[in-house]
Amino acid sequence: MRHWLQRRAVARSAIVALTIGLTLLAGLAFISARTAAQASASVAGRQQVSQQWNEVYLKINIEYEMLVDFLEQQSAEGRAVLSGSIGSAEENLRWLNAYGGPDDSAQARSLQNTYGGYSYTLRNLVDVTRGGDEDALRHQARQAALSAAALRKQASLNIARNNLEIGDRLREARQDSDQIKLAVTVISLADLALVVFCTVVLLVYQRSTERQAAESRYRASHDGLTGVANRNLLTEGIEKAIGRTVPGGAGVGLLLIDLNRFKEVNDTLGHHAGDLLLQEVARRLTGASRGTDLVARLGGDEFAVLLSAVDSAEEVMDIGERILAALCGPAELEGLTLDISGSIGVAFYPSPSTSAAELLQHADVAMYAAKRGHNGISMYDPDADQNSFERLTLLGELRRAIENGELELHYQPKVRVGTRTLCGAEALVRWRHPVRGLLGPHLFVPTAEQSDLMRPLTDAVLEAALAQHQRWRHDGLLMPVSVNVGASNLLDPGFPARVAALMDRYGTAAGQLTIEITESALVDDPPRAAAALRDMRDRGVLLSIDDFGTGYSSMSYLQVLPLDELKIDRQFTTEILSTPRGRPIVTAMVELAHALGLQVVVEGVEDERTHEAIADMGCEVGQGYLFCRPLPPDDFATWATEWTSDRTAPALS
Repeated sequence: MRHWLQRRAVARSAIVALTIGLTLLAGLAFISARTAAQASASVAGRQQVSQQWNEVYLKINIEYEMLVDFLEQQSAEGRAVLSGSIGSAEENLRWLNAYGGPDDSAQARSLQNTYGGYSYTLRNLVDVTRGGDEDALRHQARQAALSAAALRKQASLNIARNNLEIGDRLREARQDSDQIKLAVTVISLADLALVVFCTVVLLVYQRSTERQAAESRYRASHDGLTGVANRNLLTEGIEKAIGRTVPGGAGVGLLLIDLNRFKEVNDTLGHHAGDLLLQEVARRLTGASRGTDLVARLGGDEFAVLLSAVDSAEEVMDIGERILAALCGPAELEGLTLDISGSIGVAFYPSPSTSAAELLQHADVAMYAAKRGHNGISMYDPDADQNSFERLTLLGELRRAIENGELELHYQPKVRVGTRTLCGAEALVRWRHPVRGLLGPHLFVPTAEQSDLMRPLTDAVLEAALAQHQRWRHDGLLMPVSVNVGASNLLDPGFPARVAALMDRYGTAAGQLTIEITESALVDDPPRAAAALRDMRDRGVLLSIDDFGTGYSSMSYLQVLPLDELKIDRQFTTEILSTPRGRPIVTAMVELAHALGLQVVVEGVEDERTHEAIADMGCEVGQGYLFCRPLPPDDFATWATEWTSDRTAPALS
């Protein structure tokens, strides 16, 4: 019975039925009110018509009584009163003709004809009394009496007819009301039964929901595959464990475990075998841990063991070595023997880790150190941590560097292959750090890409490059510039407009600025990136795809992006002469670019043999130390002047 009540179809049917019942009740209430209003309006209308017939009857009686009084006295005063009353019911008859029902209108028109004759007779009688003709007076009096009697009879019949209609309408209204009351009673009883039924269903559902909520809480805090805690519960457990520590007391340890060669198991034996392996790992970790420890799976093949109430980092290491020994070894999984091994990173609170976040971070750093060193287990070492305080503070220093103008650009020339004609310069950002000296982009650009600094950094580099381009123009050196742009900028809807505004500010002509993008900049949201590129292309910006061939989807991007230039990465350039496949690969890239109408720029041209090789392939532009290293703006201008003066071809093309 309970399972039947828990069925969704039953609950939905009950709710639908109750809804229909309540809707019917509301409908009946509306119909009842409307019926009552219609009956009331109908009765009121008939009463108004009946009132008009009463007035007709009354006025005809009054006219006749005045006639009788006049005939008895025949005074001038009686004649004036009689004359004034003649036709007094005409207005009521006109109203009945205009506003009465079909029967009343017909009766009123019929009565109007008779009443008109009666009024005519009264007027003649008044005129006869002035002449003294007694015979004529008696004749007119008899006619008036007959007409008055007929009129009173016809008016009284209409009064009676209207009263009967009012009675009938009232009886019909009472019958309708009784029927509606009966229907309301039946539906109310049905609704009451449905309410009771729905209450029972809701109570059953409430208990079921409570059980499901408990199950959901468990699923939200535990891994569905292995049954151990998940990342959320681990994080909560770390916070609670740290919250229970006291100064000078026991600390908290964390072991972060990553399996070795787990991907090979998945790829070779399938995900089912991988799942069995993860379940076996969870069992081994749980069995090797203390009863107070929390075993968790963080995702993939990463596990963690939270150790509460440990006295020292050395104790954590001892427990970690015991758990590693229990973890590693062969495992029988459905007839297959697999070897399980892993790497463990160890961190300890309160020193050197000072918070839950640092405990997780330090264990992660130690785990990767264990994997790199093939140590099996490694304790967090602040001195070996590449994510040290110096790198963590780099972000704040970079923000101040952008604001204080500590960034500077160096320029590397782009040279026409064969003629060695200078045809442009690529702007390369450097950071003049007040303490660490001149830093290359690899030391700070990745940090900016992972934060909100990429936009101001790119804007600063673009503005510096275009400002330098303007200064070179004023000095007579027309030097197109190229600027690298990060992925986040292409997803910024305002970036193309900012580029155009900078070009307008510094008077940069169309074709004098090239934006270089990497394939990674297109992976996150290709449609938005392509829209941004088309917008910039429409504004006169040339577009180049940098480091071509190092990504995963180059061919698909080349089909849809509005590119002007393709840059071959130096890793391919160095293999042109050093590996058998190097030259065919670069040749294929060049032919592909030319087939798409793109200019080819080859990076990493370091010697004459490479220069000759790319010339034979038909590459248009080269970059590399063979021509010049990146130089500060003034040094680059001096170099460009000297380089151009040594060339027999025109300085720029």
